[in-house]
Amino acid sequence: MASPLERRPRRRGPIAAALLAVDAWIDSSLYEIGFKTGQFWESATIFSRRFRVTGWRRGIIEVLSEGFTMGAGGFVVLLALAMPAFQITTGDWRSQGDFAVTFLDRYGNEIGQRGIIQRDSVPVDEMPDHVIKAVLATEDRRFFEHYGIDVLGLSRAIFENVRANSVVQGGSSITQQLAKNLFLSNERTLQRKIKEAFLSLWLEANLSKKEILQLYLDRAYMGGGTFGIEAAADFYFGKSVKDLNLAEAAMLAGLFKAPTKYAPHINLPAARARANVVLSNLVDSGFMTEGQVLQARLHPAEIVDRGEQKSPDYFLDWAFDEVKKIAKPGQHSLVAHTTFDANIQKAAEESVEFHLRQFGKEYNVTEGAVVVIETNGAVRAIVGGRDYGASQFNRATKALRQTGSSFKPYVYATAMEHGFTPDSVVSGGPISWGGWSPHNYNGGSAGNVTLITAIAKSINTVPVRLAKDYLGIGPIKAMAESFGVESPLESHKTMVLGTSGMTVMDQATGYSVFAQDGFAGSRHGITQLVTRTGDVVYDFAKDAPAPHRVLSEQALKYMNTMLAAVPAIGTARRAQLPNIVVAGKTGTTQSYRDAWFVGFTGNYTAAVWLGNDDFTPTRNMTGGTLPAMVWQRLMVYAHQNIDLKPIPGLDKPFVDEEIAAKAEEAEKNAEQAAADAAAERPPVLSSRTTQTLREMTKVFQTAPVLSAPSAPETLSAL
Repeated sequence: MASPLERRPRRRGPIAAALLAVDAWIDSSLYEIGFKTGQFWESATIFSRRFRVTGWRRGIIEVLSEGFTMGAGGFVVLLALAMPAFQITTGDWRSQGDFAVTFLDRYGNEIGQRGIIQRDSVPVDEMPDHVIKAVLATEDRRFFEHYGIDVLGLSRAIFENVRANSVVQGGSSITQQLAKNLFLSNERTLQRKIKEAFLSLWLEANLSKKEILQLYLDRAYMGGGTFGIEAAADFYFGKSVKDLNLAEAAMLAGLFKAPTKYAPHINLPAARARANVVLSNLVDSGFMTEGQVLQARLHPAEIVDRGEQKSPDYFLDWAFDEVKKIAKPGQHSLVAHTTFDANIQKAAEESVEFHLRQFGKEYNVTEGAVVVIETNGAVRAIVGGRDYGASQFNRATKALRQTGSSFKPYVYATAMEHGFTPDSVVSGGPISWGGWSPHNYNGGSAGNVTLITAIAKSINTVPVRLAKDYLGIGPIKAMAESFGVESPLESHKTMVLGTSGMTVMDQATGYSVFAQDGFAGSRHGITQLVTRTGDVVYDFAKDAPAPHRVLSEQALKYMNTMLAAVPAIGTARRAQLPNIVVAGKTGTTQSYRDAWFVGFTGNYTAAVWLGNDDFTPTRNMTGGTLPAMVWQRLMVYAHQNIDLKPIPGLDKPFVDEEIAAKAEEAEKNAEQAAADAAAERPPVLSSRTTQTLREMTKVFQTAPVLSAPSAPETLSAL
């Protein structure tokens, strides 16, 4: 008999046997994989030792390795910066639109044209050989050898510029210039140059060299309001590009660098000198011999007499955009009657150039922009920069620049609508708002001041206190937008001191409400659009929405009284006109980067901005200096031989005793406020402590006078 404690052998079934087999296979496989991997790693290590570098060579390898790593990272960063530019290429970027518009000024004189189909494009294959060679010799000799960016040409240009200590050669290839013309603006920023480089590579990858050259010759600005070499040939020589001789081709090729500076109808000697440089380039590049260009040197090109009237290109660019907004579908070949006034335009350009030439170095300022609007809403002049040929970027309608104190009228207008008056007294003392503590221009405290004194002296703390304690940011922003401001305004507390960017056009549009009796919506540049057959398809007087009131009559009167005090006793004395009432406001931004004066009379509103394209600070230039001077010189001309109109709410257009009295009274109030502020303690104590000290001061002032003690009593007291 078997013992019950004896363990009997367990019989395993077929399933258990299969599982054991699988387990054994997995174990053996893992072992085999590990073994093979070890063998491979050992072999790879032995093999890699052949390439191990030691000594001084190892240092070079490490530097190159780090360089490649950093270069790859930098390329990714640059690509990220350039990505927004590539979004432009997703649309129909080849098309300029099918608009063909001829523009007339307010008197019916032709001032220019816009639209690519105004001139037929001539294929590159049909252009004379000397035309193509002249362009390539001057603009991009290695055009057919590089891939969008000419590294050798760029290096040569940098070397020559350093040696000459000035910019004497450009390093941009034709492809880069085309990328800028097609997709980008002329603003001088690093981001724009990065986008330009990537877009150049994109163009080279998607177009042939012939197509790139064709687009460049068709789209480049050539001066005189012409775009494209065919249009320029017709404008300057009265012939097609197919019929140009070498002298004429050289003159046109010289325009690509600086079309305004070398435009032959403006400065024929300079154009001929530039053409001679192009002829030398043909010889230096090996495209022609000296004997082949000798005839062109001896007999320079003659041009068709077009007069010296400059094309108002900045105005035309803006007006062209306006036409696209209001034109009806299918009606794109049009004649546009505009509000443009050539005389006011010339005066505006002359005033900007005169003051920048005279004082530009002193104030370290290089650019300016102006917009002039008549009181009926008609835009009479636009200065978008000093030289359209050098930069087609319209600083008057495209550039967003901080407005500084010139934004304050929108704050005060909101206050007037909320029950304040010019004589309302508000503290101009120190104020803090959520960690923000704005200071006045002179750094001091203003004390209690009237609003008319605050705006005349441009006291910063007063509008901040109005916004913080009485108005709020929302109503101020809504007020500015109702005035016609189209620039995006930030809903931030610093907005009340002009930290939001605005265009010069927006500033002129907004201030024109004060000159137009509180009505907005009348600004326009196109009065009529007419087809080539004479049919009127748009009439501003009939088709545009009617102007609407955005400022009450009482608030308007208060505001114009206050703004008239700024040139009379405030920060804009340089803007005063002889015996004519002027109203407006100056503006200066942080670090003196932007300076403004926006002012108006009963006849015109004009906004003036001065600054630098690269946002570098000026040399202590305020809105009451150069901008006010530019405005004054322009307006003196604009008000000659016209019927003067009064500023709404001020009754008379001339400076009279009543206005002088108001100015004198406001001046006295400002002086008294300054004296009171100087007598106050610096804001280093708490409000409670300050109040206690003031009460103690009153007690001492009202206490009876004690008689002087006798000498013995005094000595005993000591």
